[in-house]
Amino acid sequence: MISSLANPQVKRIRRLQKNKRYRYREQAFVVEGTRLFQELAVNPERPKTTFYTQDWLADAAHEAIIAEKNLAGEVVTNEVMAAMSDTESASGVLAVTSMSPIPLPDQPSMVLILDAITTPGNLGTMLRTAGAARVDAVLLAPDCVDPYNPKVVRGAMGAHFRLPIQQLDWQEIIAYCHSLKIWVSEAAGGEIYTRVDWRQPSALIVGNEARGAGSESQKAAHGSVVVPMAGGTESLNAATASAVILYEALRQRNFFA
Repeated sequence: MISSLANPQVKRIRRLQKNKRYRYREQAFVVEGTRLFQELAVNPERPKTTFYTQDWLADAAHEAIIAEKNLAGEVVTNEVMAAMSDTESASGVLAVTSMSPIPLPDQPSMVLILDAITTPGNLGTMLRTAGAARVDAVLLAPDCVDPYNPKVVRGAMGAHFRLPIQQLDWQEIIAYCHSLKIWVSEAAGGEIYTRVDWRQPSALIVGNEARGAGSESQKAAHGSVVVPMAGGTESLNAATASAVILYEALRQRNFFA
């Protein structure tokens, strides 16, 4: 059992949680919580190092996960788990896994492009929504928050393990989306989102929470799309706007039929 906060593994996990540069140097990130751990456990190709408390392992369902997937790990004290955790109330289990993004599909029909999304909670929600709405890939333009930030990982609820998520520059984004009709979401003006034909291969750009889409987004887009708002509302949250539009695209593509 690991009981010392000075243990090298404990120090490594704390650095992975807090330091973006260290995460990328190690090419690793932390997955925390039972639900996310279950998502990770079902992927046999993704290497993982597991840590859990005796209290967590005492639950028969949790013990079954470890036994079924043969996930030998390190037992740690509650104090050590609290020190390794990025949350106020540690769940009792976390794992370290490698950064190994799912490859981009060759012929996408729906792509979400995020422009300078800087709030971890928003990015996590948008990744989770993209996975639920059957988006083929999410492209993160420069100046987005790190997709492996602990708050992003928790908010995405396993999207990292199911959805191609790539950090690209604008030249790479435009090259990848060359066969798609690219729409940029705007707070006002543009085509109403329900009137766009999302059945054709498309990409949606959603911009910064405060400033909206930047100049590179405007240059890349073929047109702008808007979600109408009543009551003098100035704008929707970026995650909310993306969810509304992506689910309209999903509806049009008959995935609910």
